[in-house]
Amino acid sequence: MLIYSHKITPRVRYIFRVMLGDMLGIKLAFTSDKEKFAASELLKLSYCHSKLGDEIHFKSHGLLHETGVKDQSIRVSENESGKYFYAHNSTDSALNFDVFAASFFCLSRYEECLPHIRDKYNRFEASESLGFKNGFLIEPVVDQWLLRIRDILSLKHPELTFKKREYKFISTIDIDNAYAFKNKGFLRTLGGYGRSFKNMDLKEVFERTKVLLGSAKDPYDTFDFQLEIQKKYDLQTIYFFLLADYGVNDKNVPFYNQEFQALIKHLGDYAEIGIHPGFNSNQKNDKLKTEKKRLEQIVHSTVTKSRQHFLILHLPHTYQKLIDNDIREDHSMGYAEHIGFRAGTCTPYRFYDLDLETPTELKVYPFAVMEATLKYYMKLQPEAAKEHISTIVQKVRDVDGTFIGLWHNETLTDRDIWAGWRDVFIHMVEVAKT
Repeated sequence: MLIYSHKITPRVRYIFRVMLGDMLGIKLAFTSDKEKFAASELLKLSYCHSKLGDEIHFKSHGLLHETGVKDQSIRVSENESGKYFYAHNSTDSALNFDVFAASFFCLSRYEECLPHIRDKYNRFEASESLGFKNGFLIEPVVDQWLLRIRDILSLKHPELTFKKREYKFISTIDIDNAYAFKNKGFLRTLGGYGRSFKNMDLKEVFERTKVLLGSAKDPYDTFDFQLEIQKKYDLQTIYFFLLADYGVNDKNVPFYNQEFQALIKHLGDYAEIGIHPGFNSNQKNDKLKTEKKRLEQIVHSTVTKSRQHFLILHLPHTYQKLIDNDIREDHSMGYAEHIGFRAGTCTPYRFYDLDLETPTELKVYPFAVMEATLKYYMKLQPEAAKEHISTIVQKVRDVDGTFIGLWHNETLTDRDIWAGWRDVFIHMVEVAKT
């Protein structure tokens, strides 16, 4: 298909290649020459101010022909097909809004590169997003728009064949703290006893002692259960391991601990392994490199997958660091405070760097649900959490997308504050897999 635009920019090439190329499987060529466009025998699509001939036409808004990041005056509208923005009143356009500019705004995380309020962990908040403010955060709008584009192209050119979209489910587990009591070292263990006695928590004192003496299983050791579920439902699973040095927000077992290393290797025999960059990896240049190297030395293979600890994304800075360290997949694209689709999509896609104005080869895998979001931020009980998960899974199924869930090993203990949540995990797996 030949794409005409009055100005072929990196943004234009990127969004058409991602949506029509990567997601629909159409081979594309571009031109800004009207005569060449008119003379071509290829299937044609114009993206400009007005229609040129008999081609499929999408009126452009202007965002894809700009450079830099500027304040956007966006009004979100709604019709029977759903929410949209960058609307216009052109009667020649196949849609009444610039679907490519709107999709680029979502996928590039344009709004996160504008000045914004950050939370206590220095994160862009869901409540600051266009999707949350306008009620479409739980809708994979980019995928919904894509299917409308596919219908338009198919109606005009029934001979077109598209790449088949297939629904997928990926289960991901973050290992922030592999064990509650074991393998913490003398000083941390002593400090744990001290806190228990100070809080008069004798139950924890006895439990810690039993675990350390080997007469009880560590409560965070839910790995046999995870592998059992993985095998039972034939899950594609990725584990992300925190290997940062000990700190206020990085409290995992020391990376050099032999039992911890054995656990990583063991899980790596059954699932994919990724790095979980530490809390300060965005600020300190060599932290990601050091932590990634530690994991590679343990698993004896190259690590290409990553998810930020605390989901701290400073875009595009964080992704630039990942690319510089040869990370090819990021799984951080989701919010801590609300479930849904941070980038407006449930389809993995290549990221665009607005700072450098260039597409990248970093593939973003958006997740839609995290258990801590449901419990801590949305204040849901297990049964209500199940309902929200079912709703999100169905929305992903409706567009043949990829549903990714995020859990932690300690939340699968099915005890204390997480009593009942193991059943929520099983529910998620069952509705997402069957």
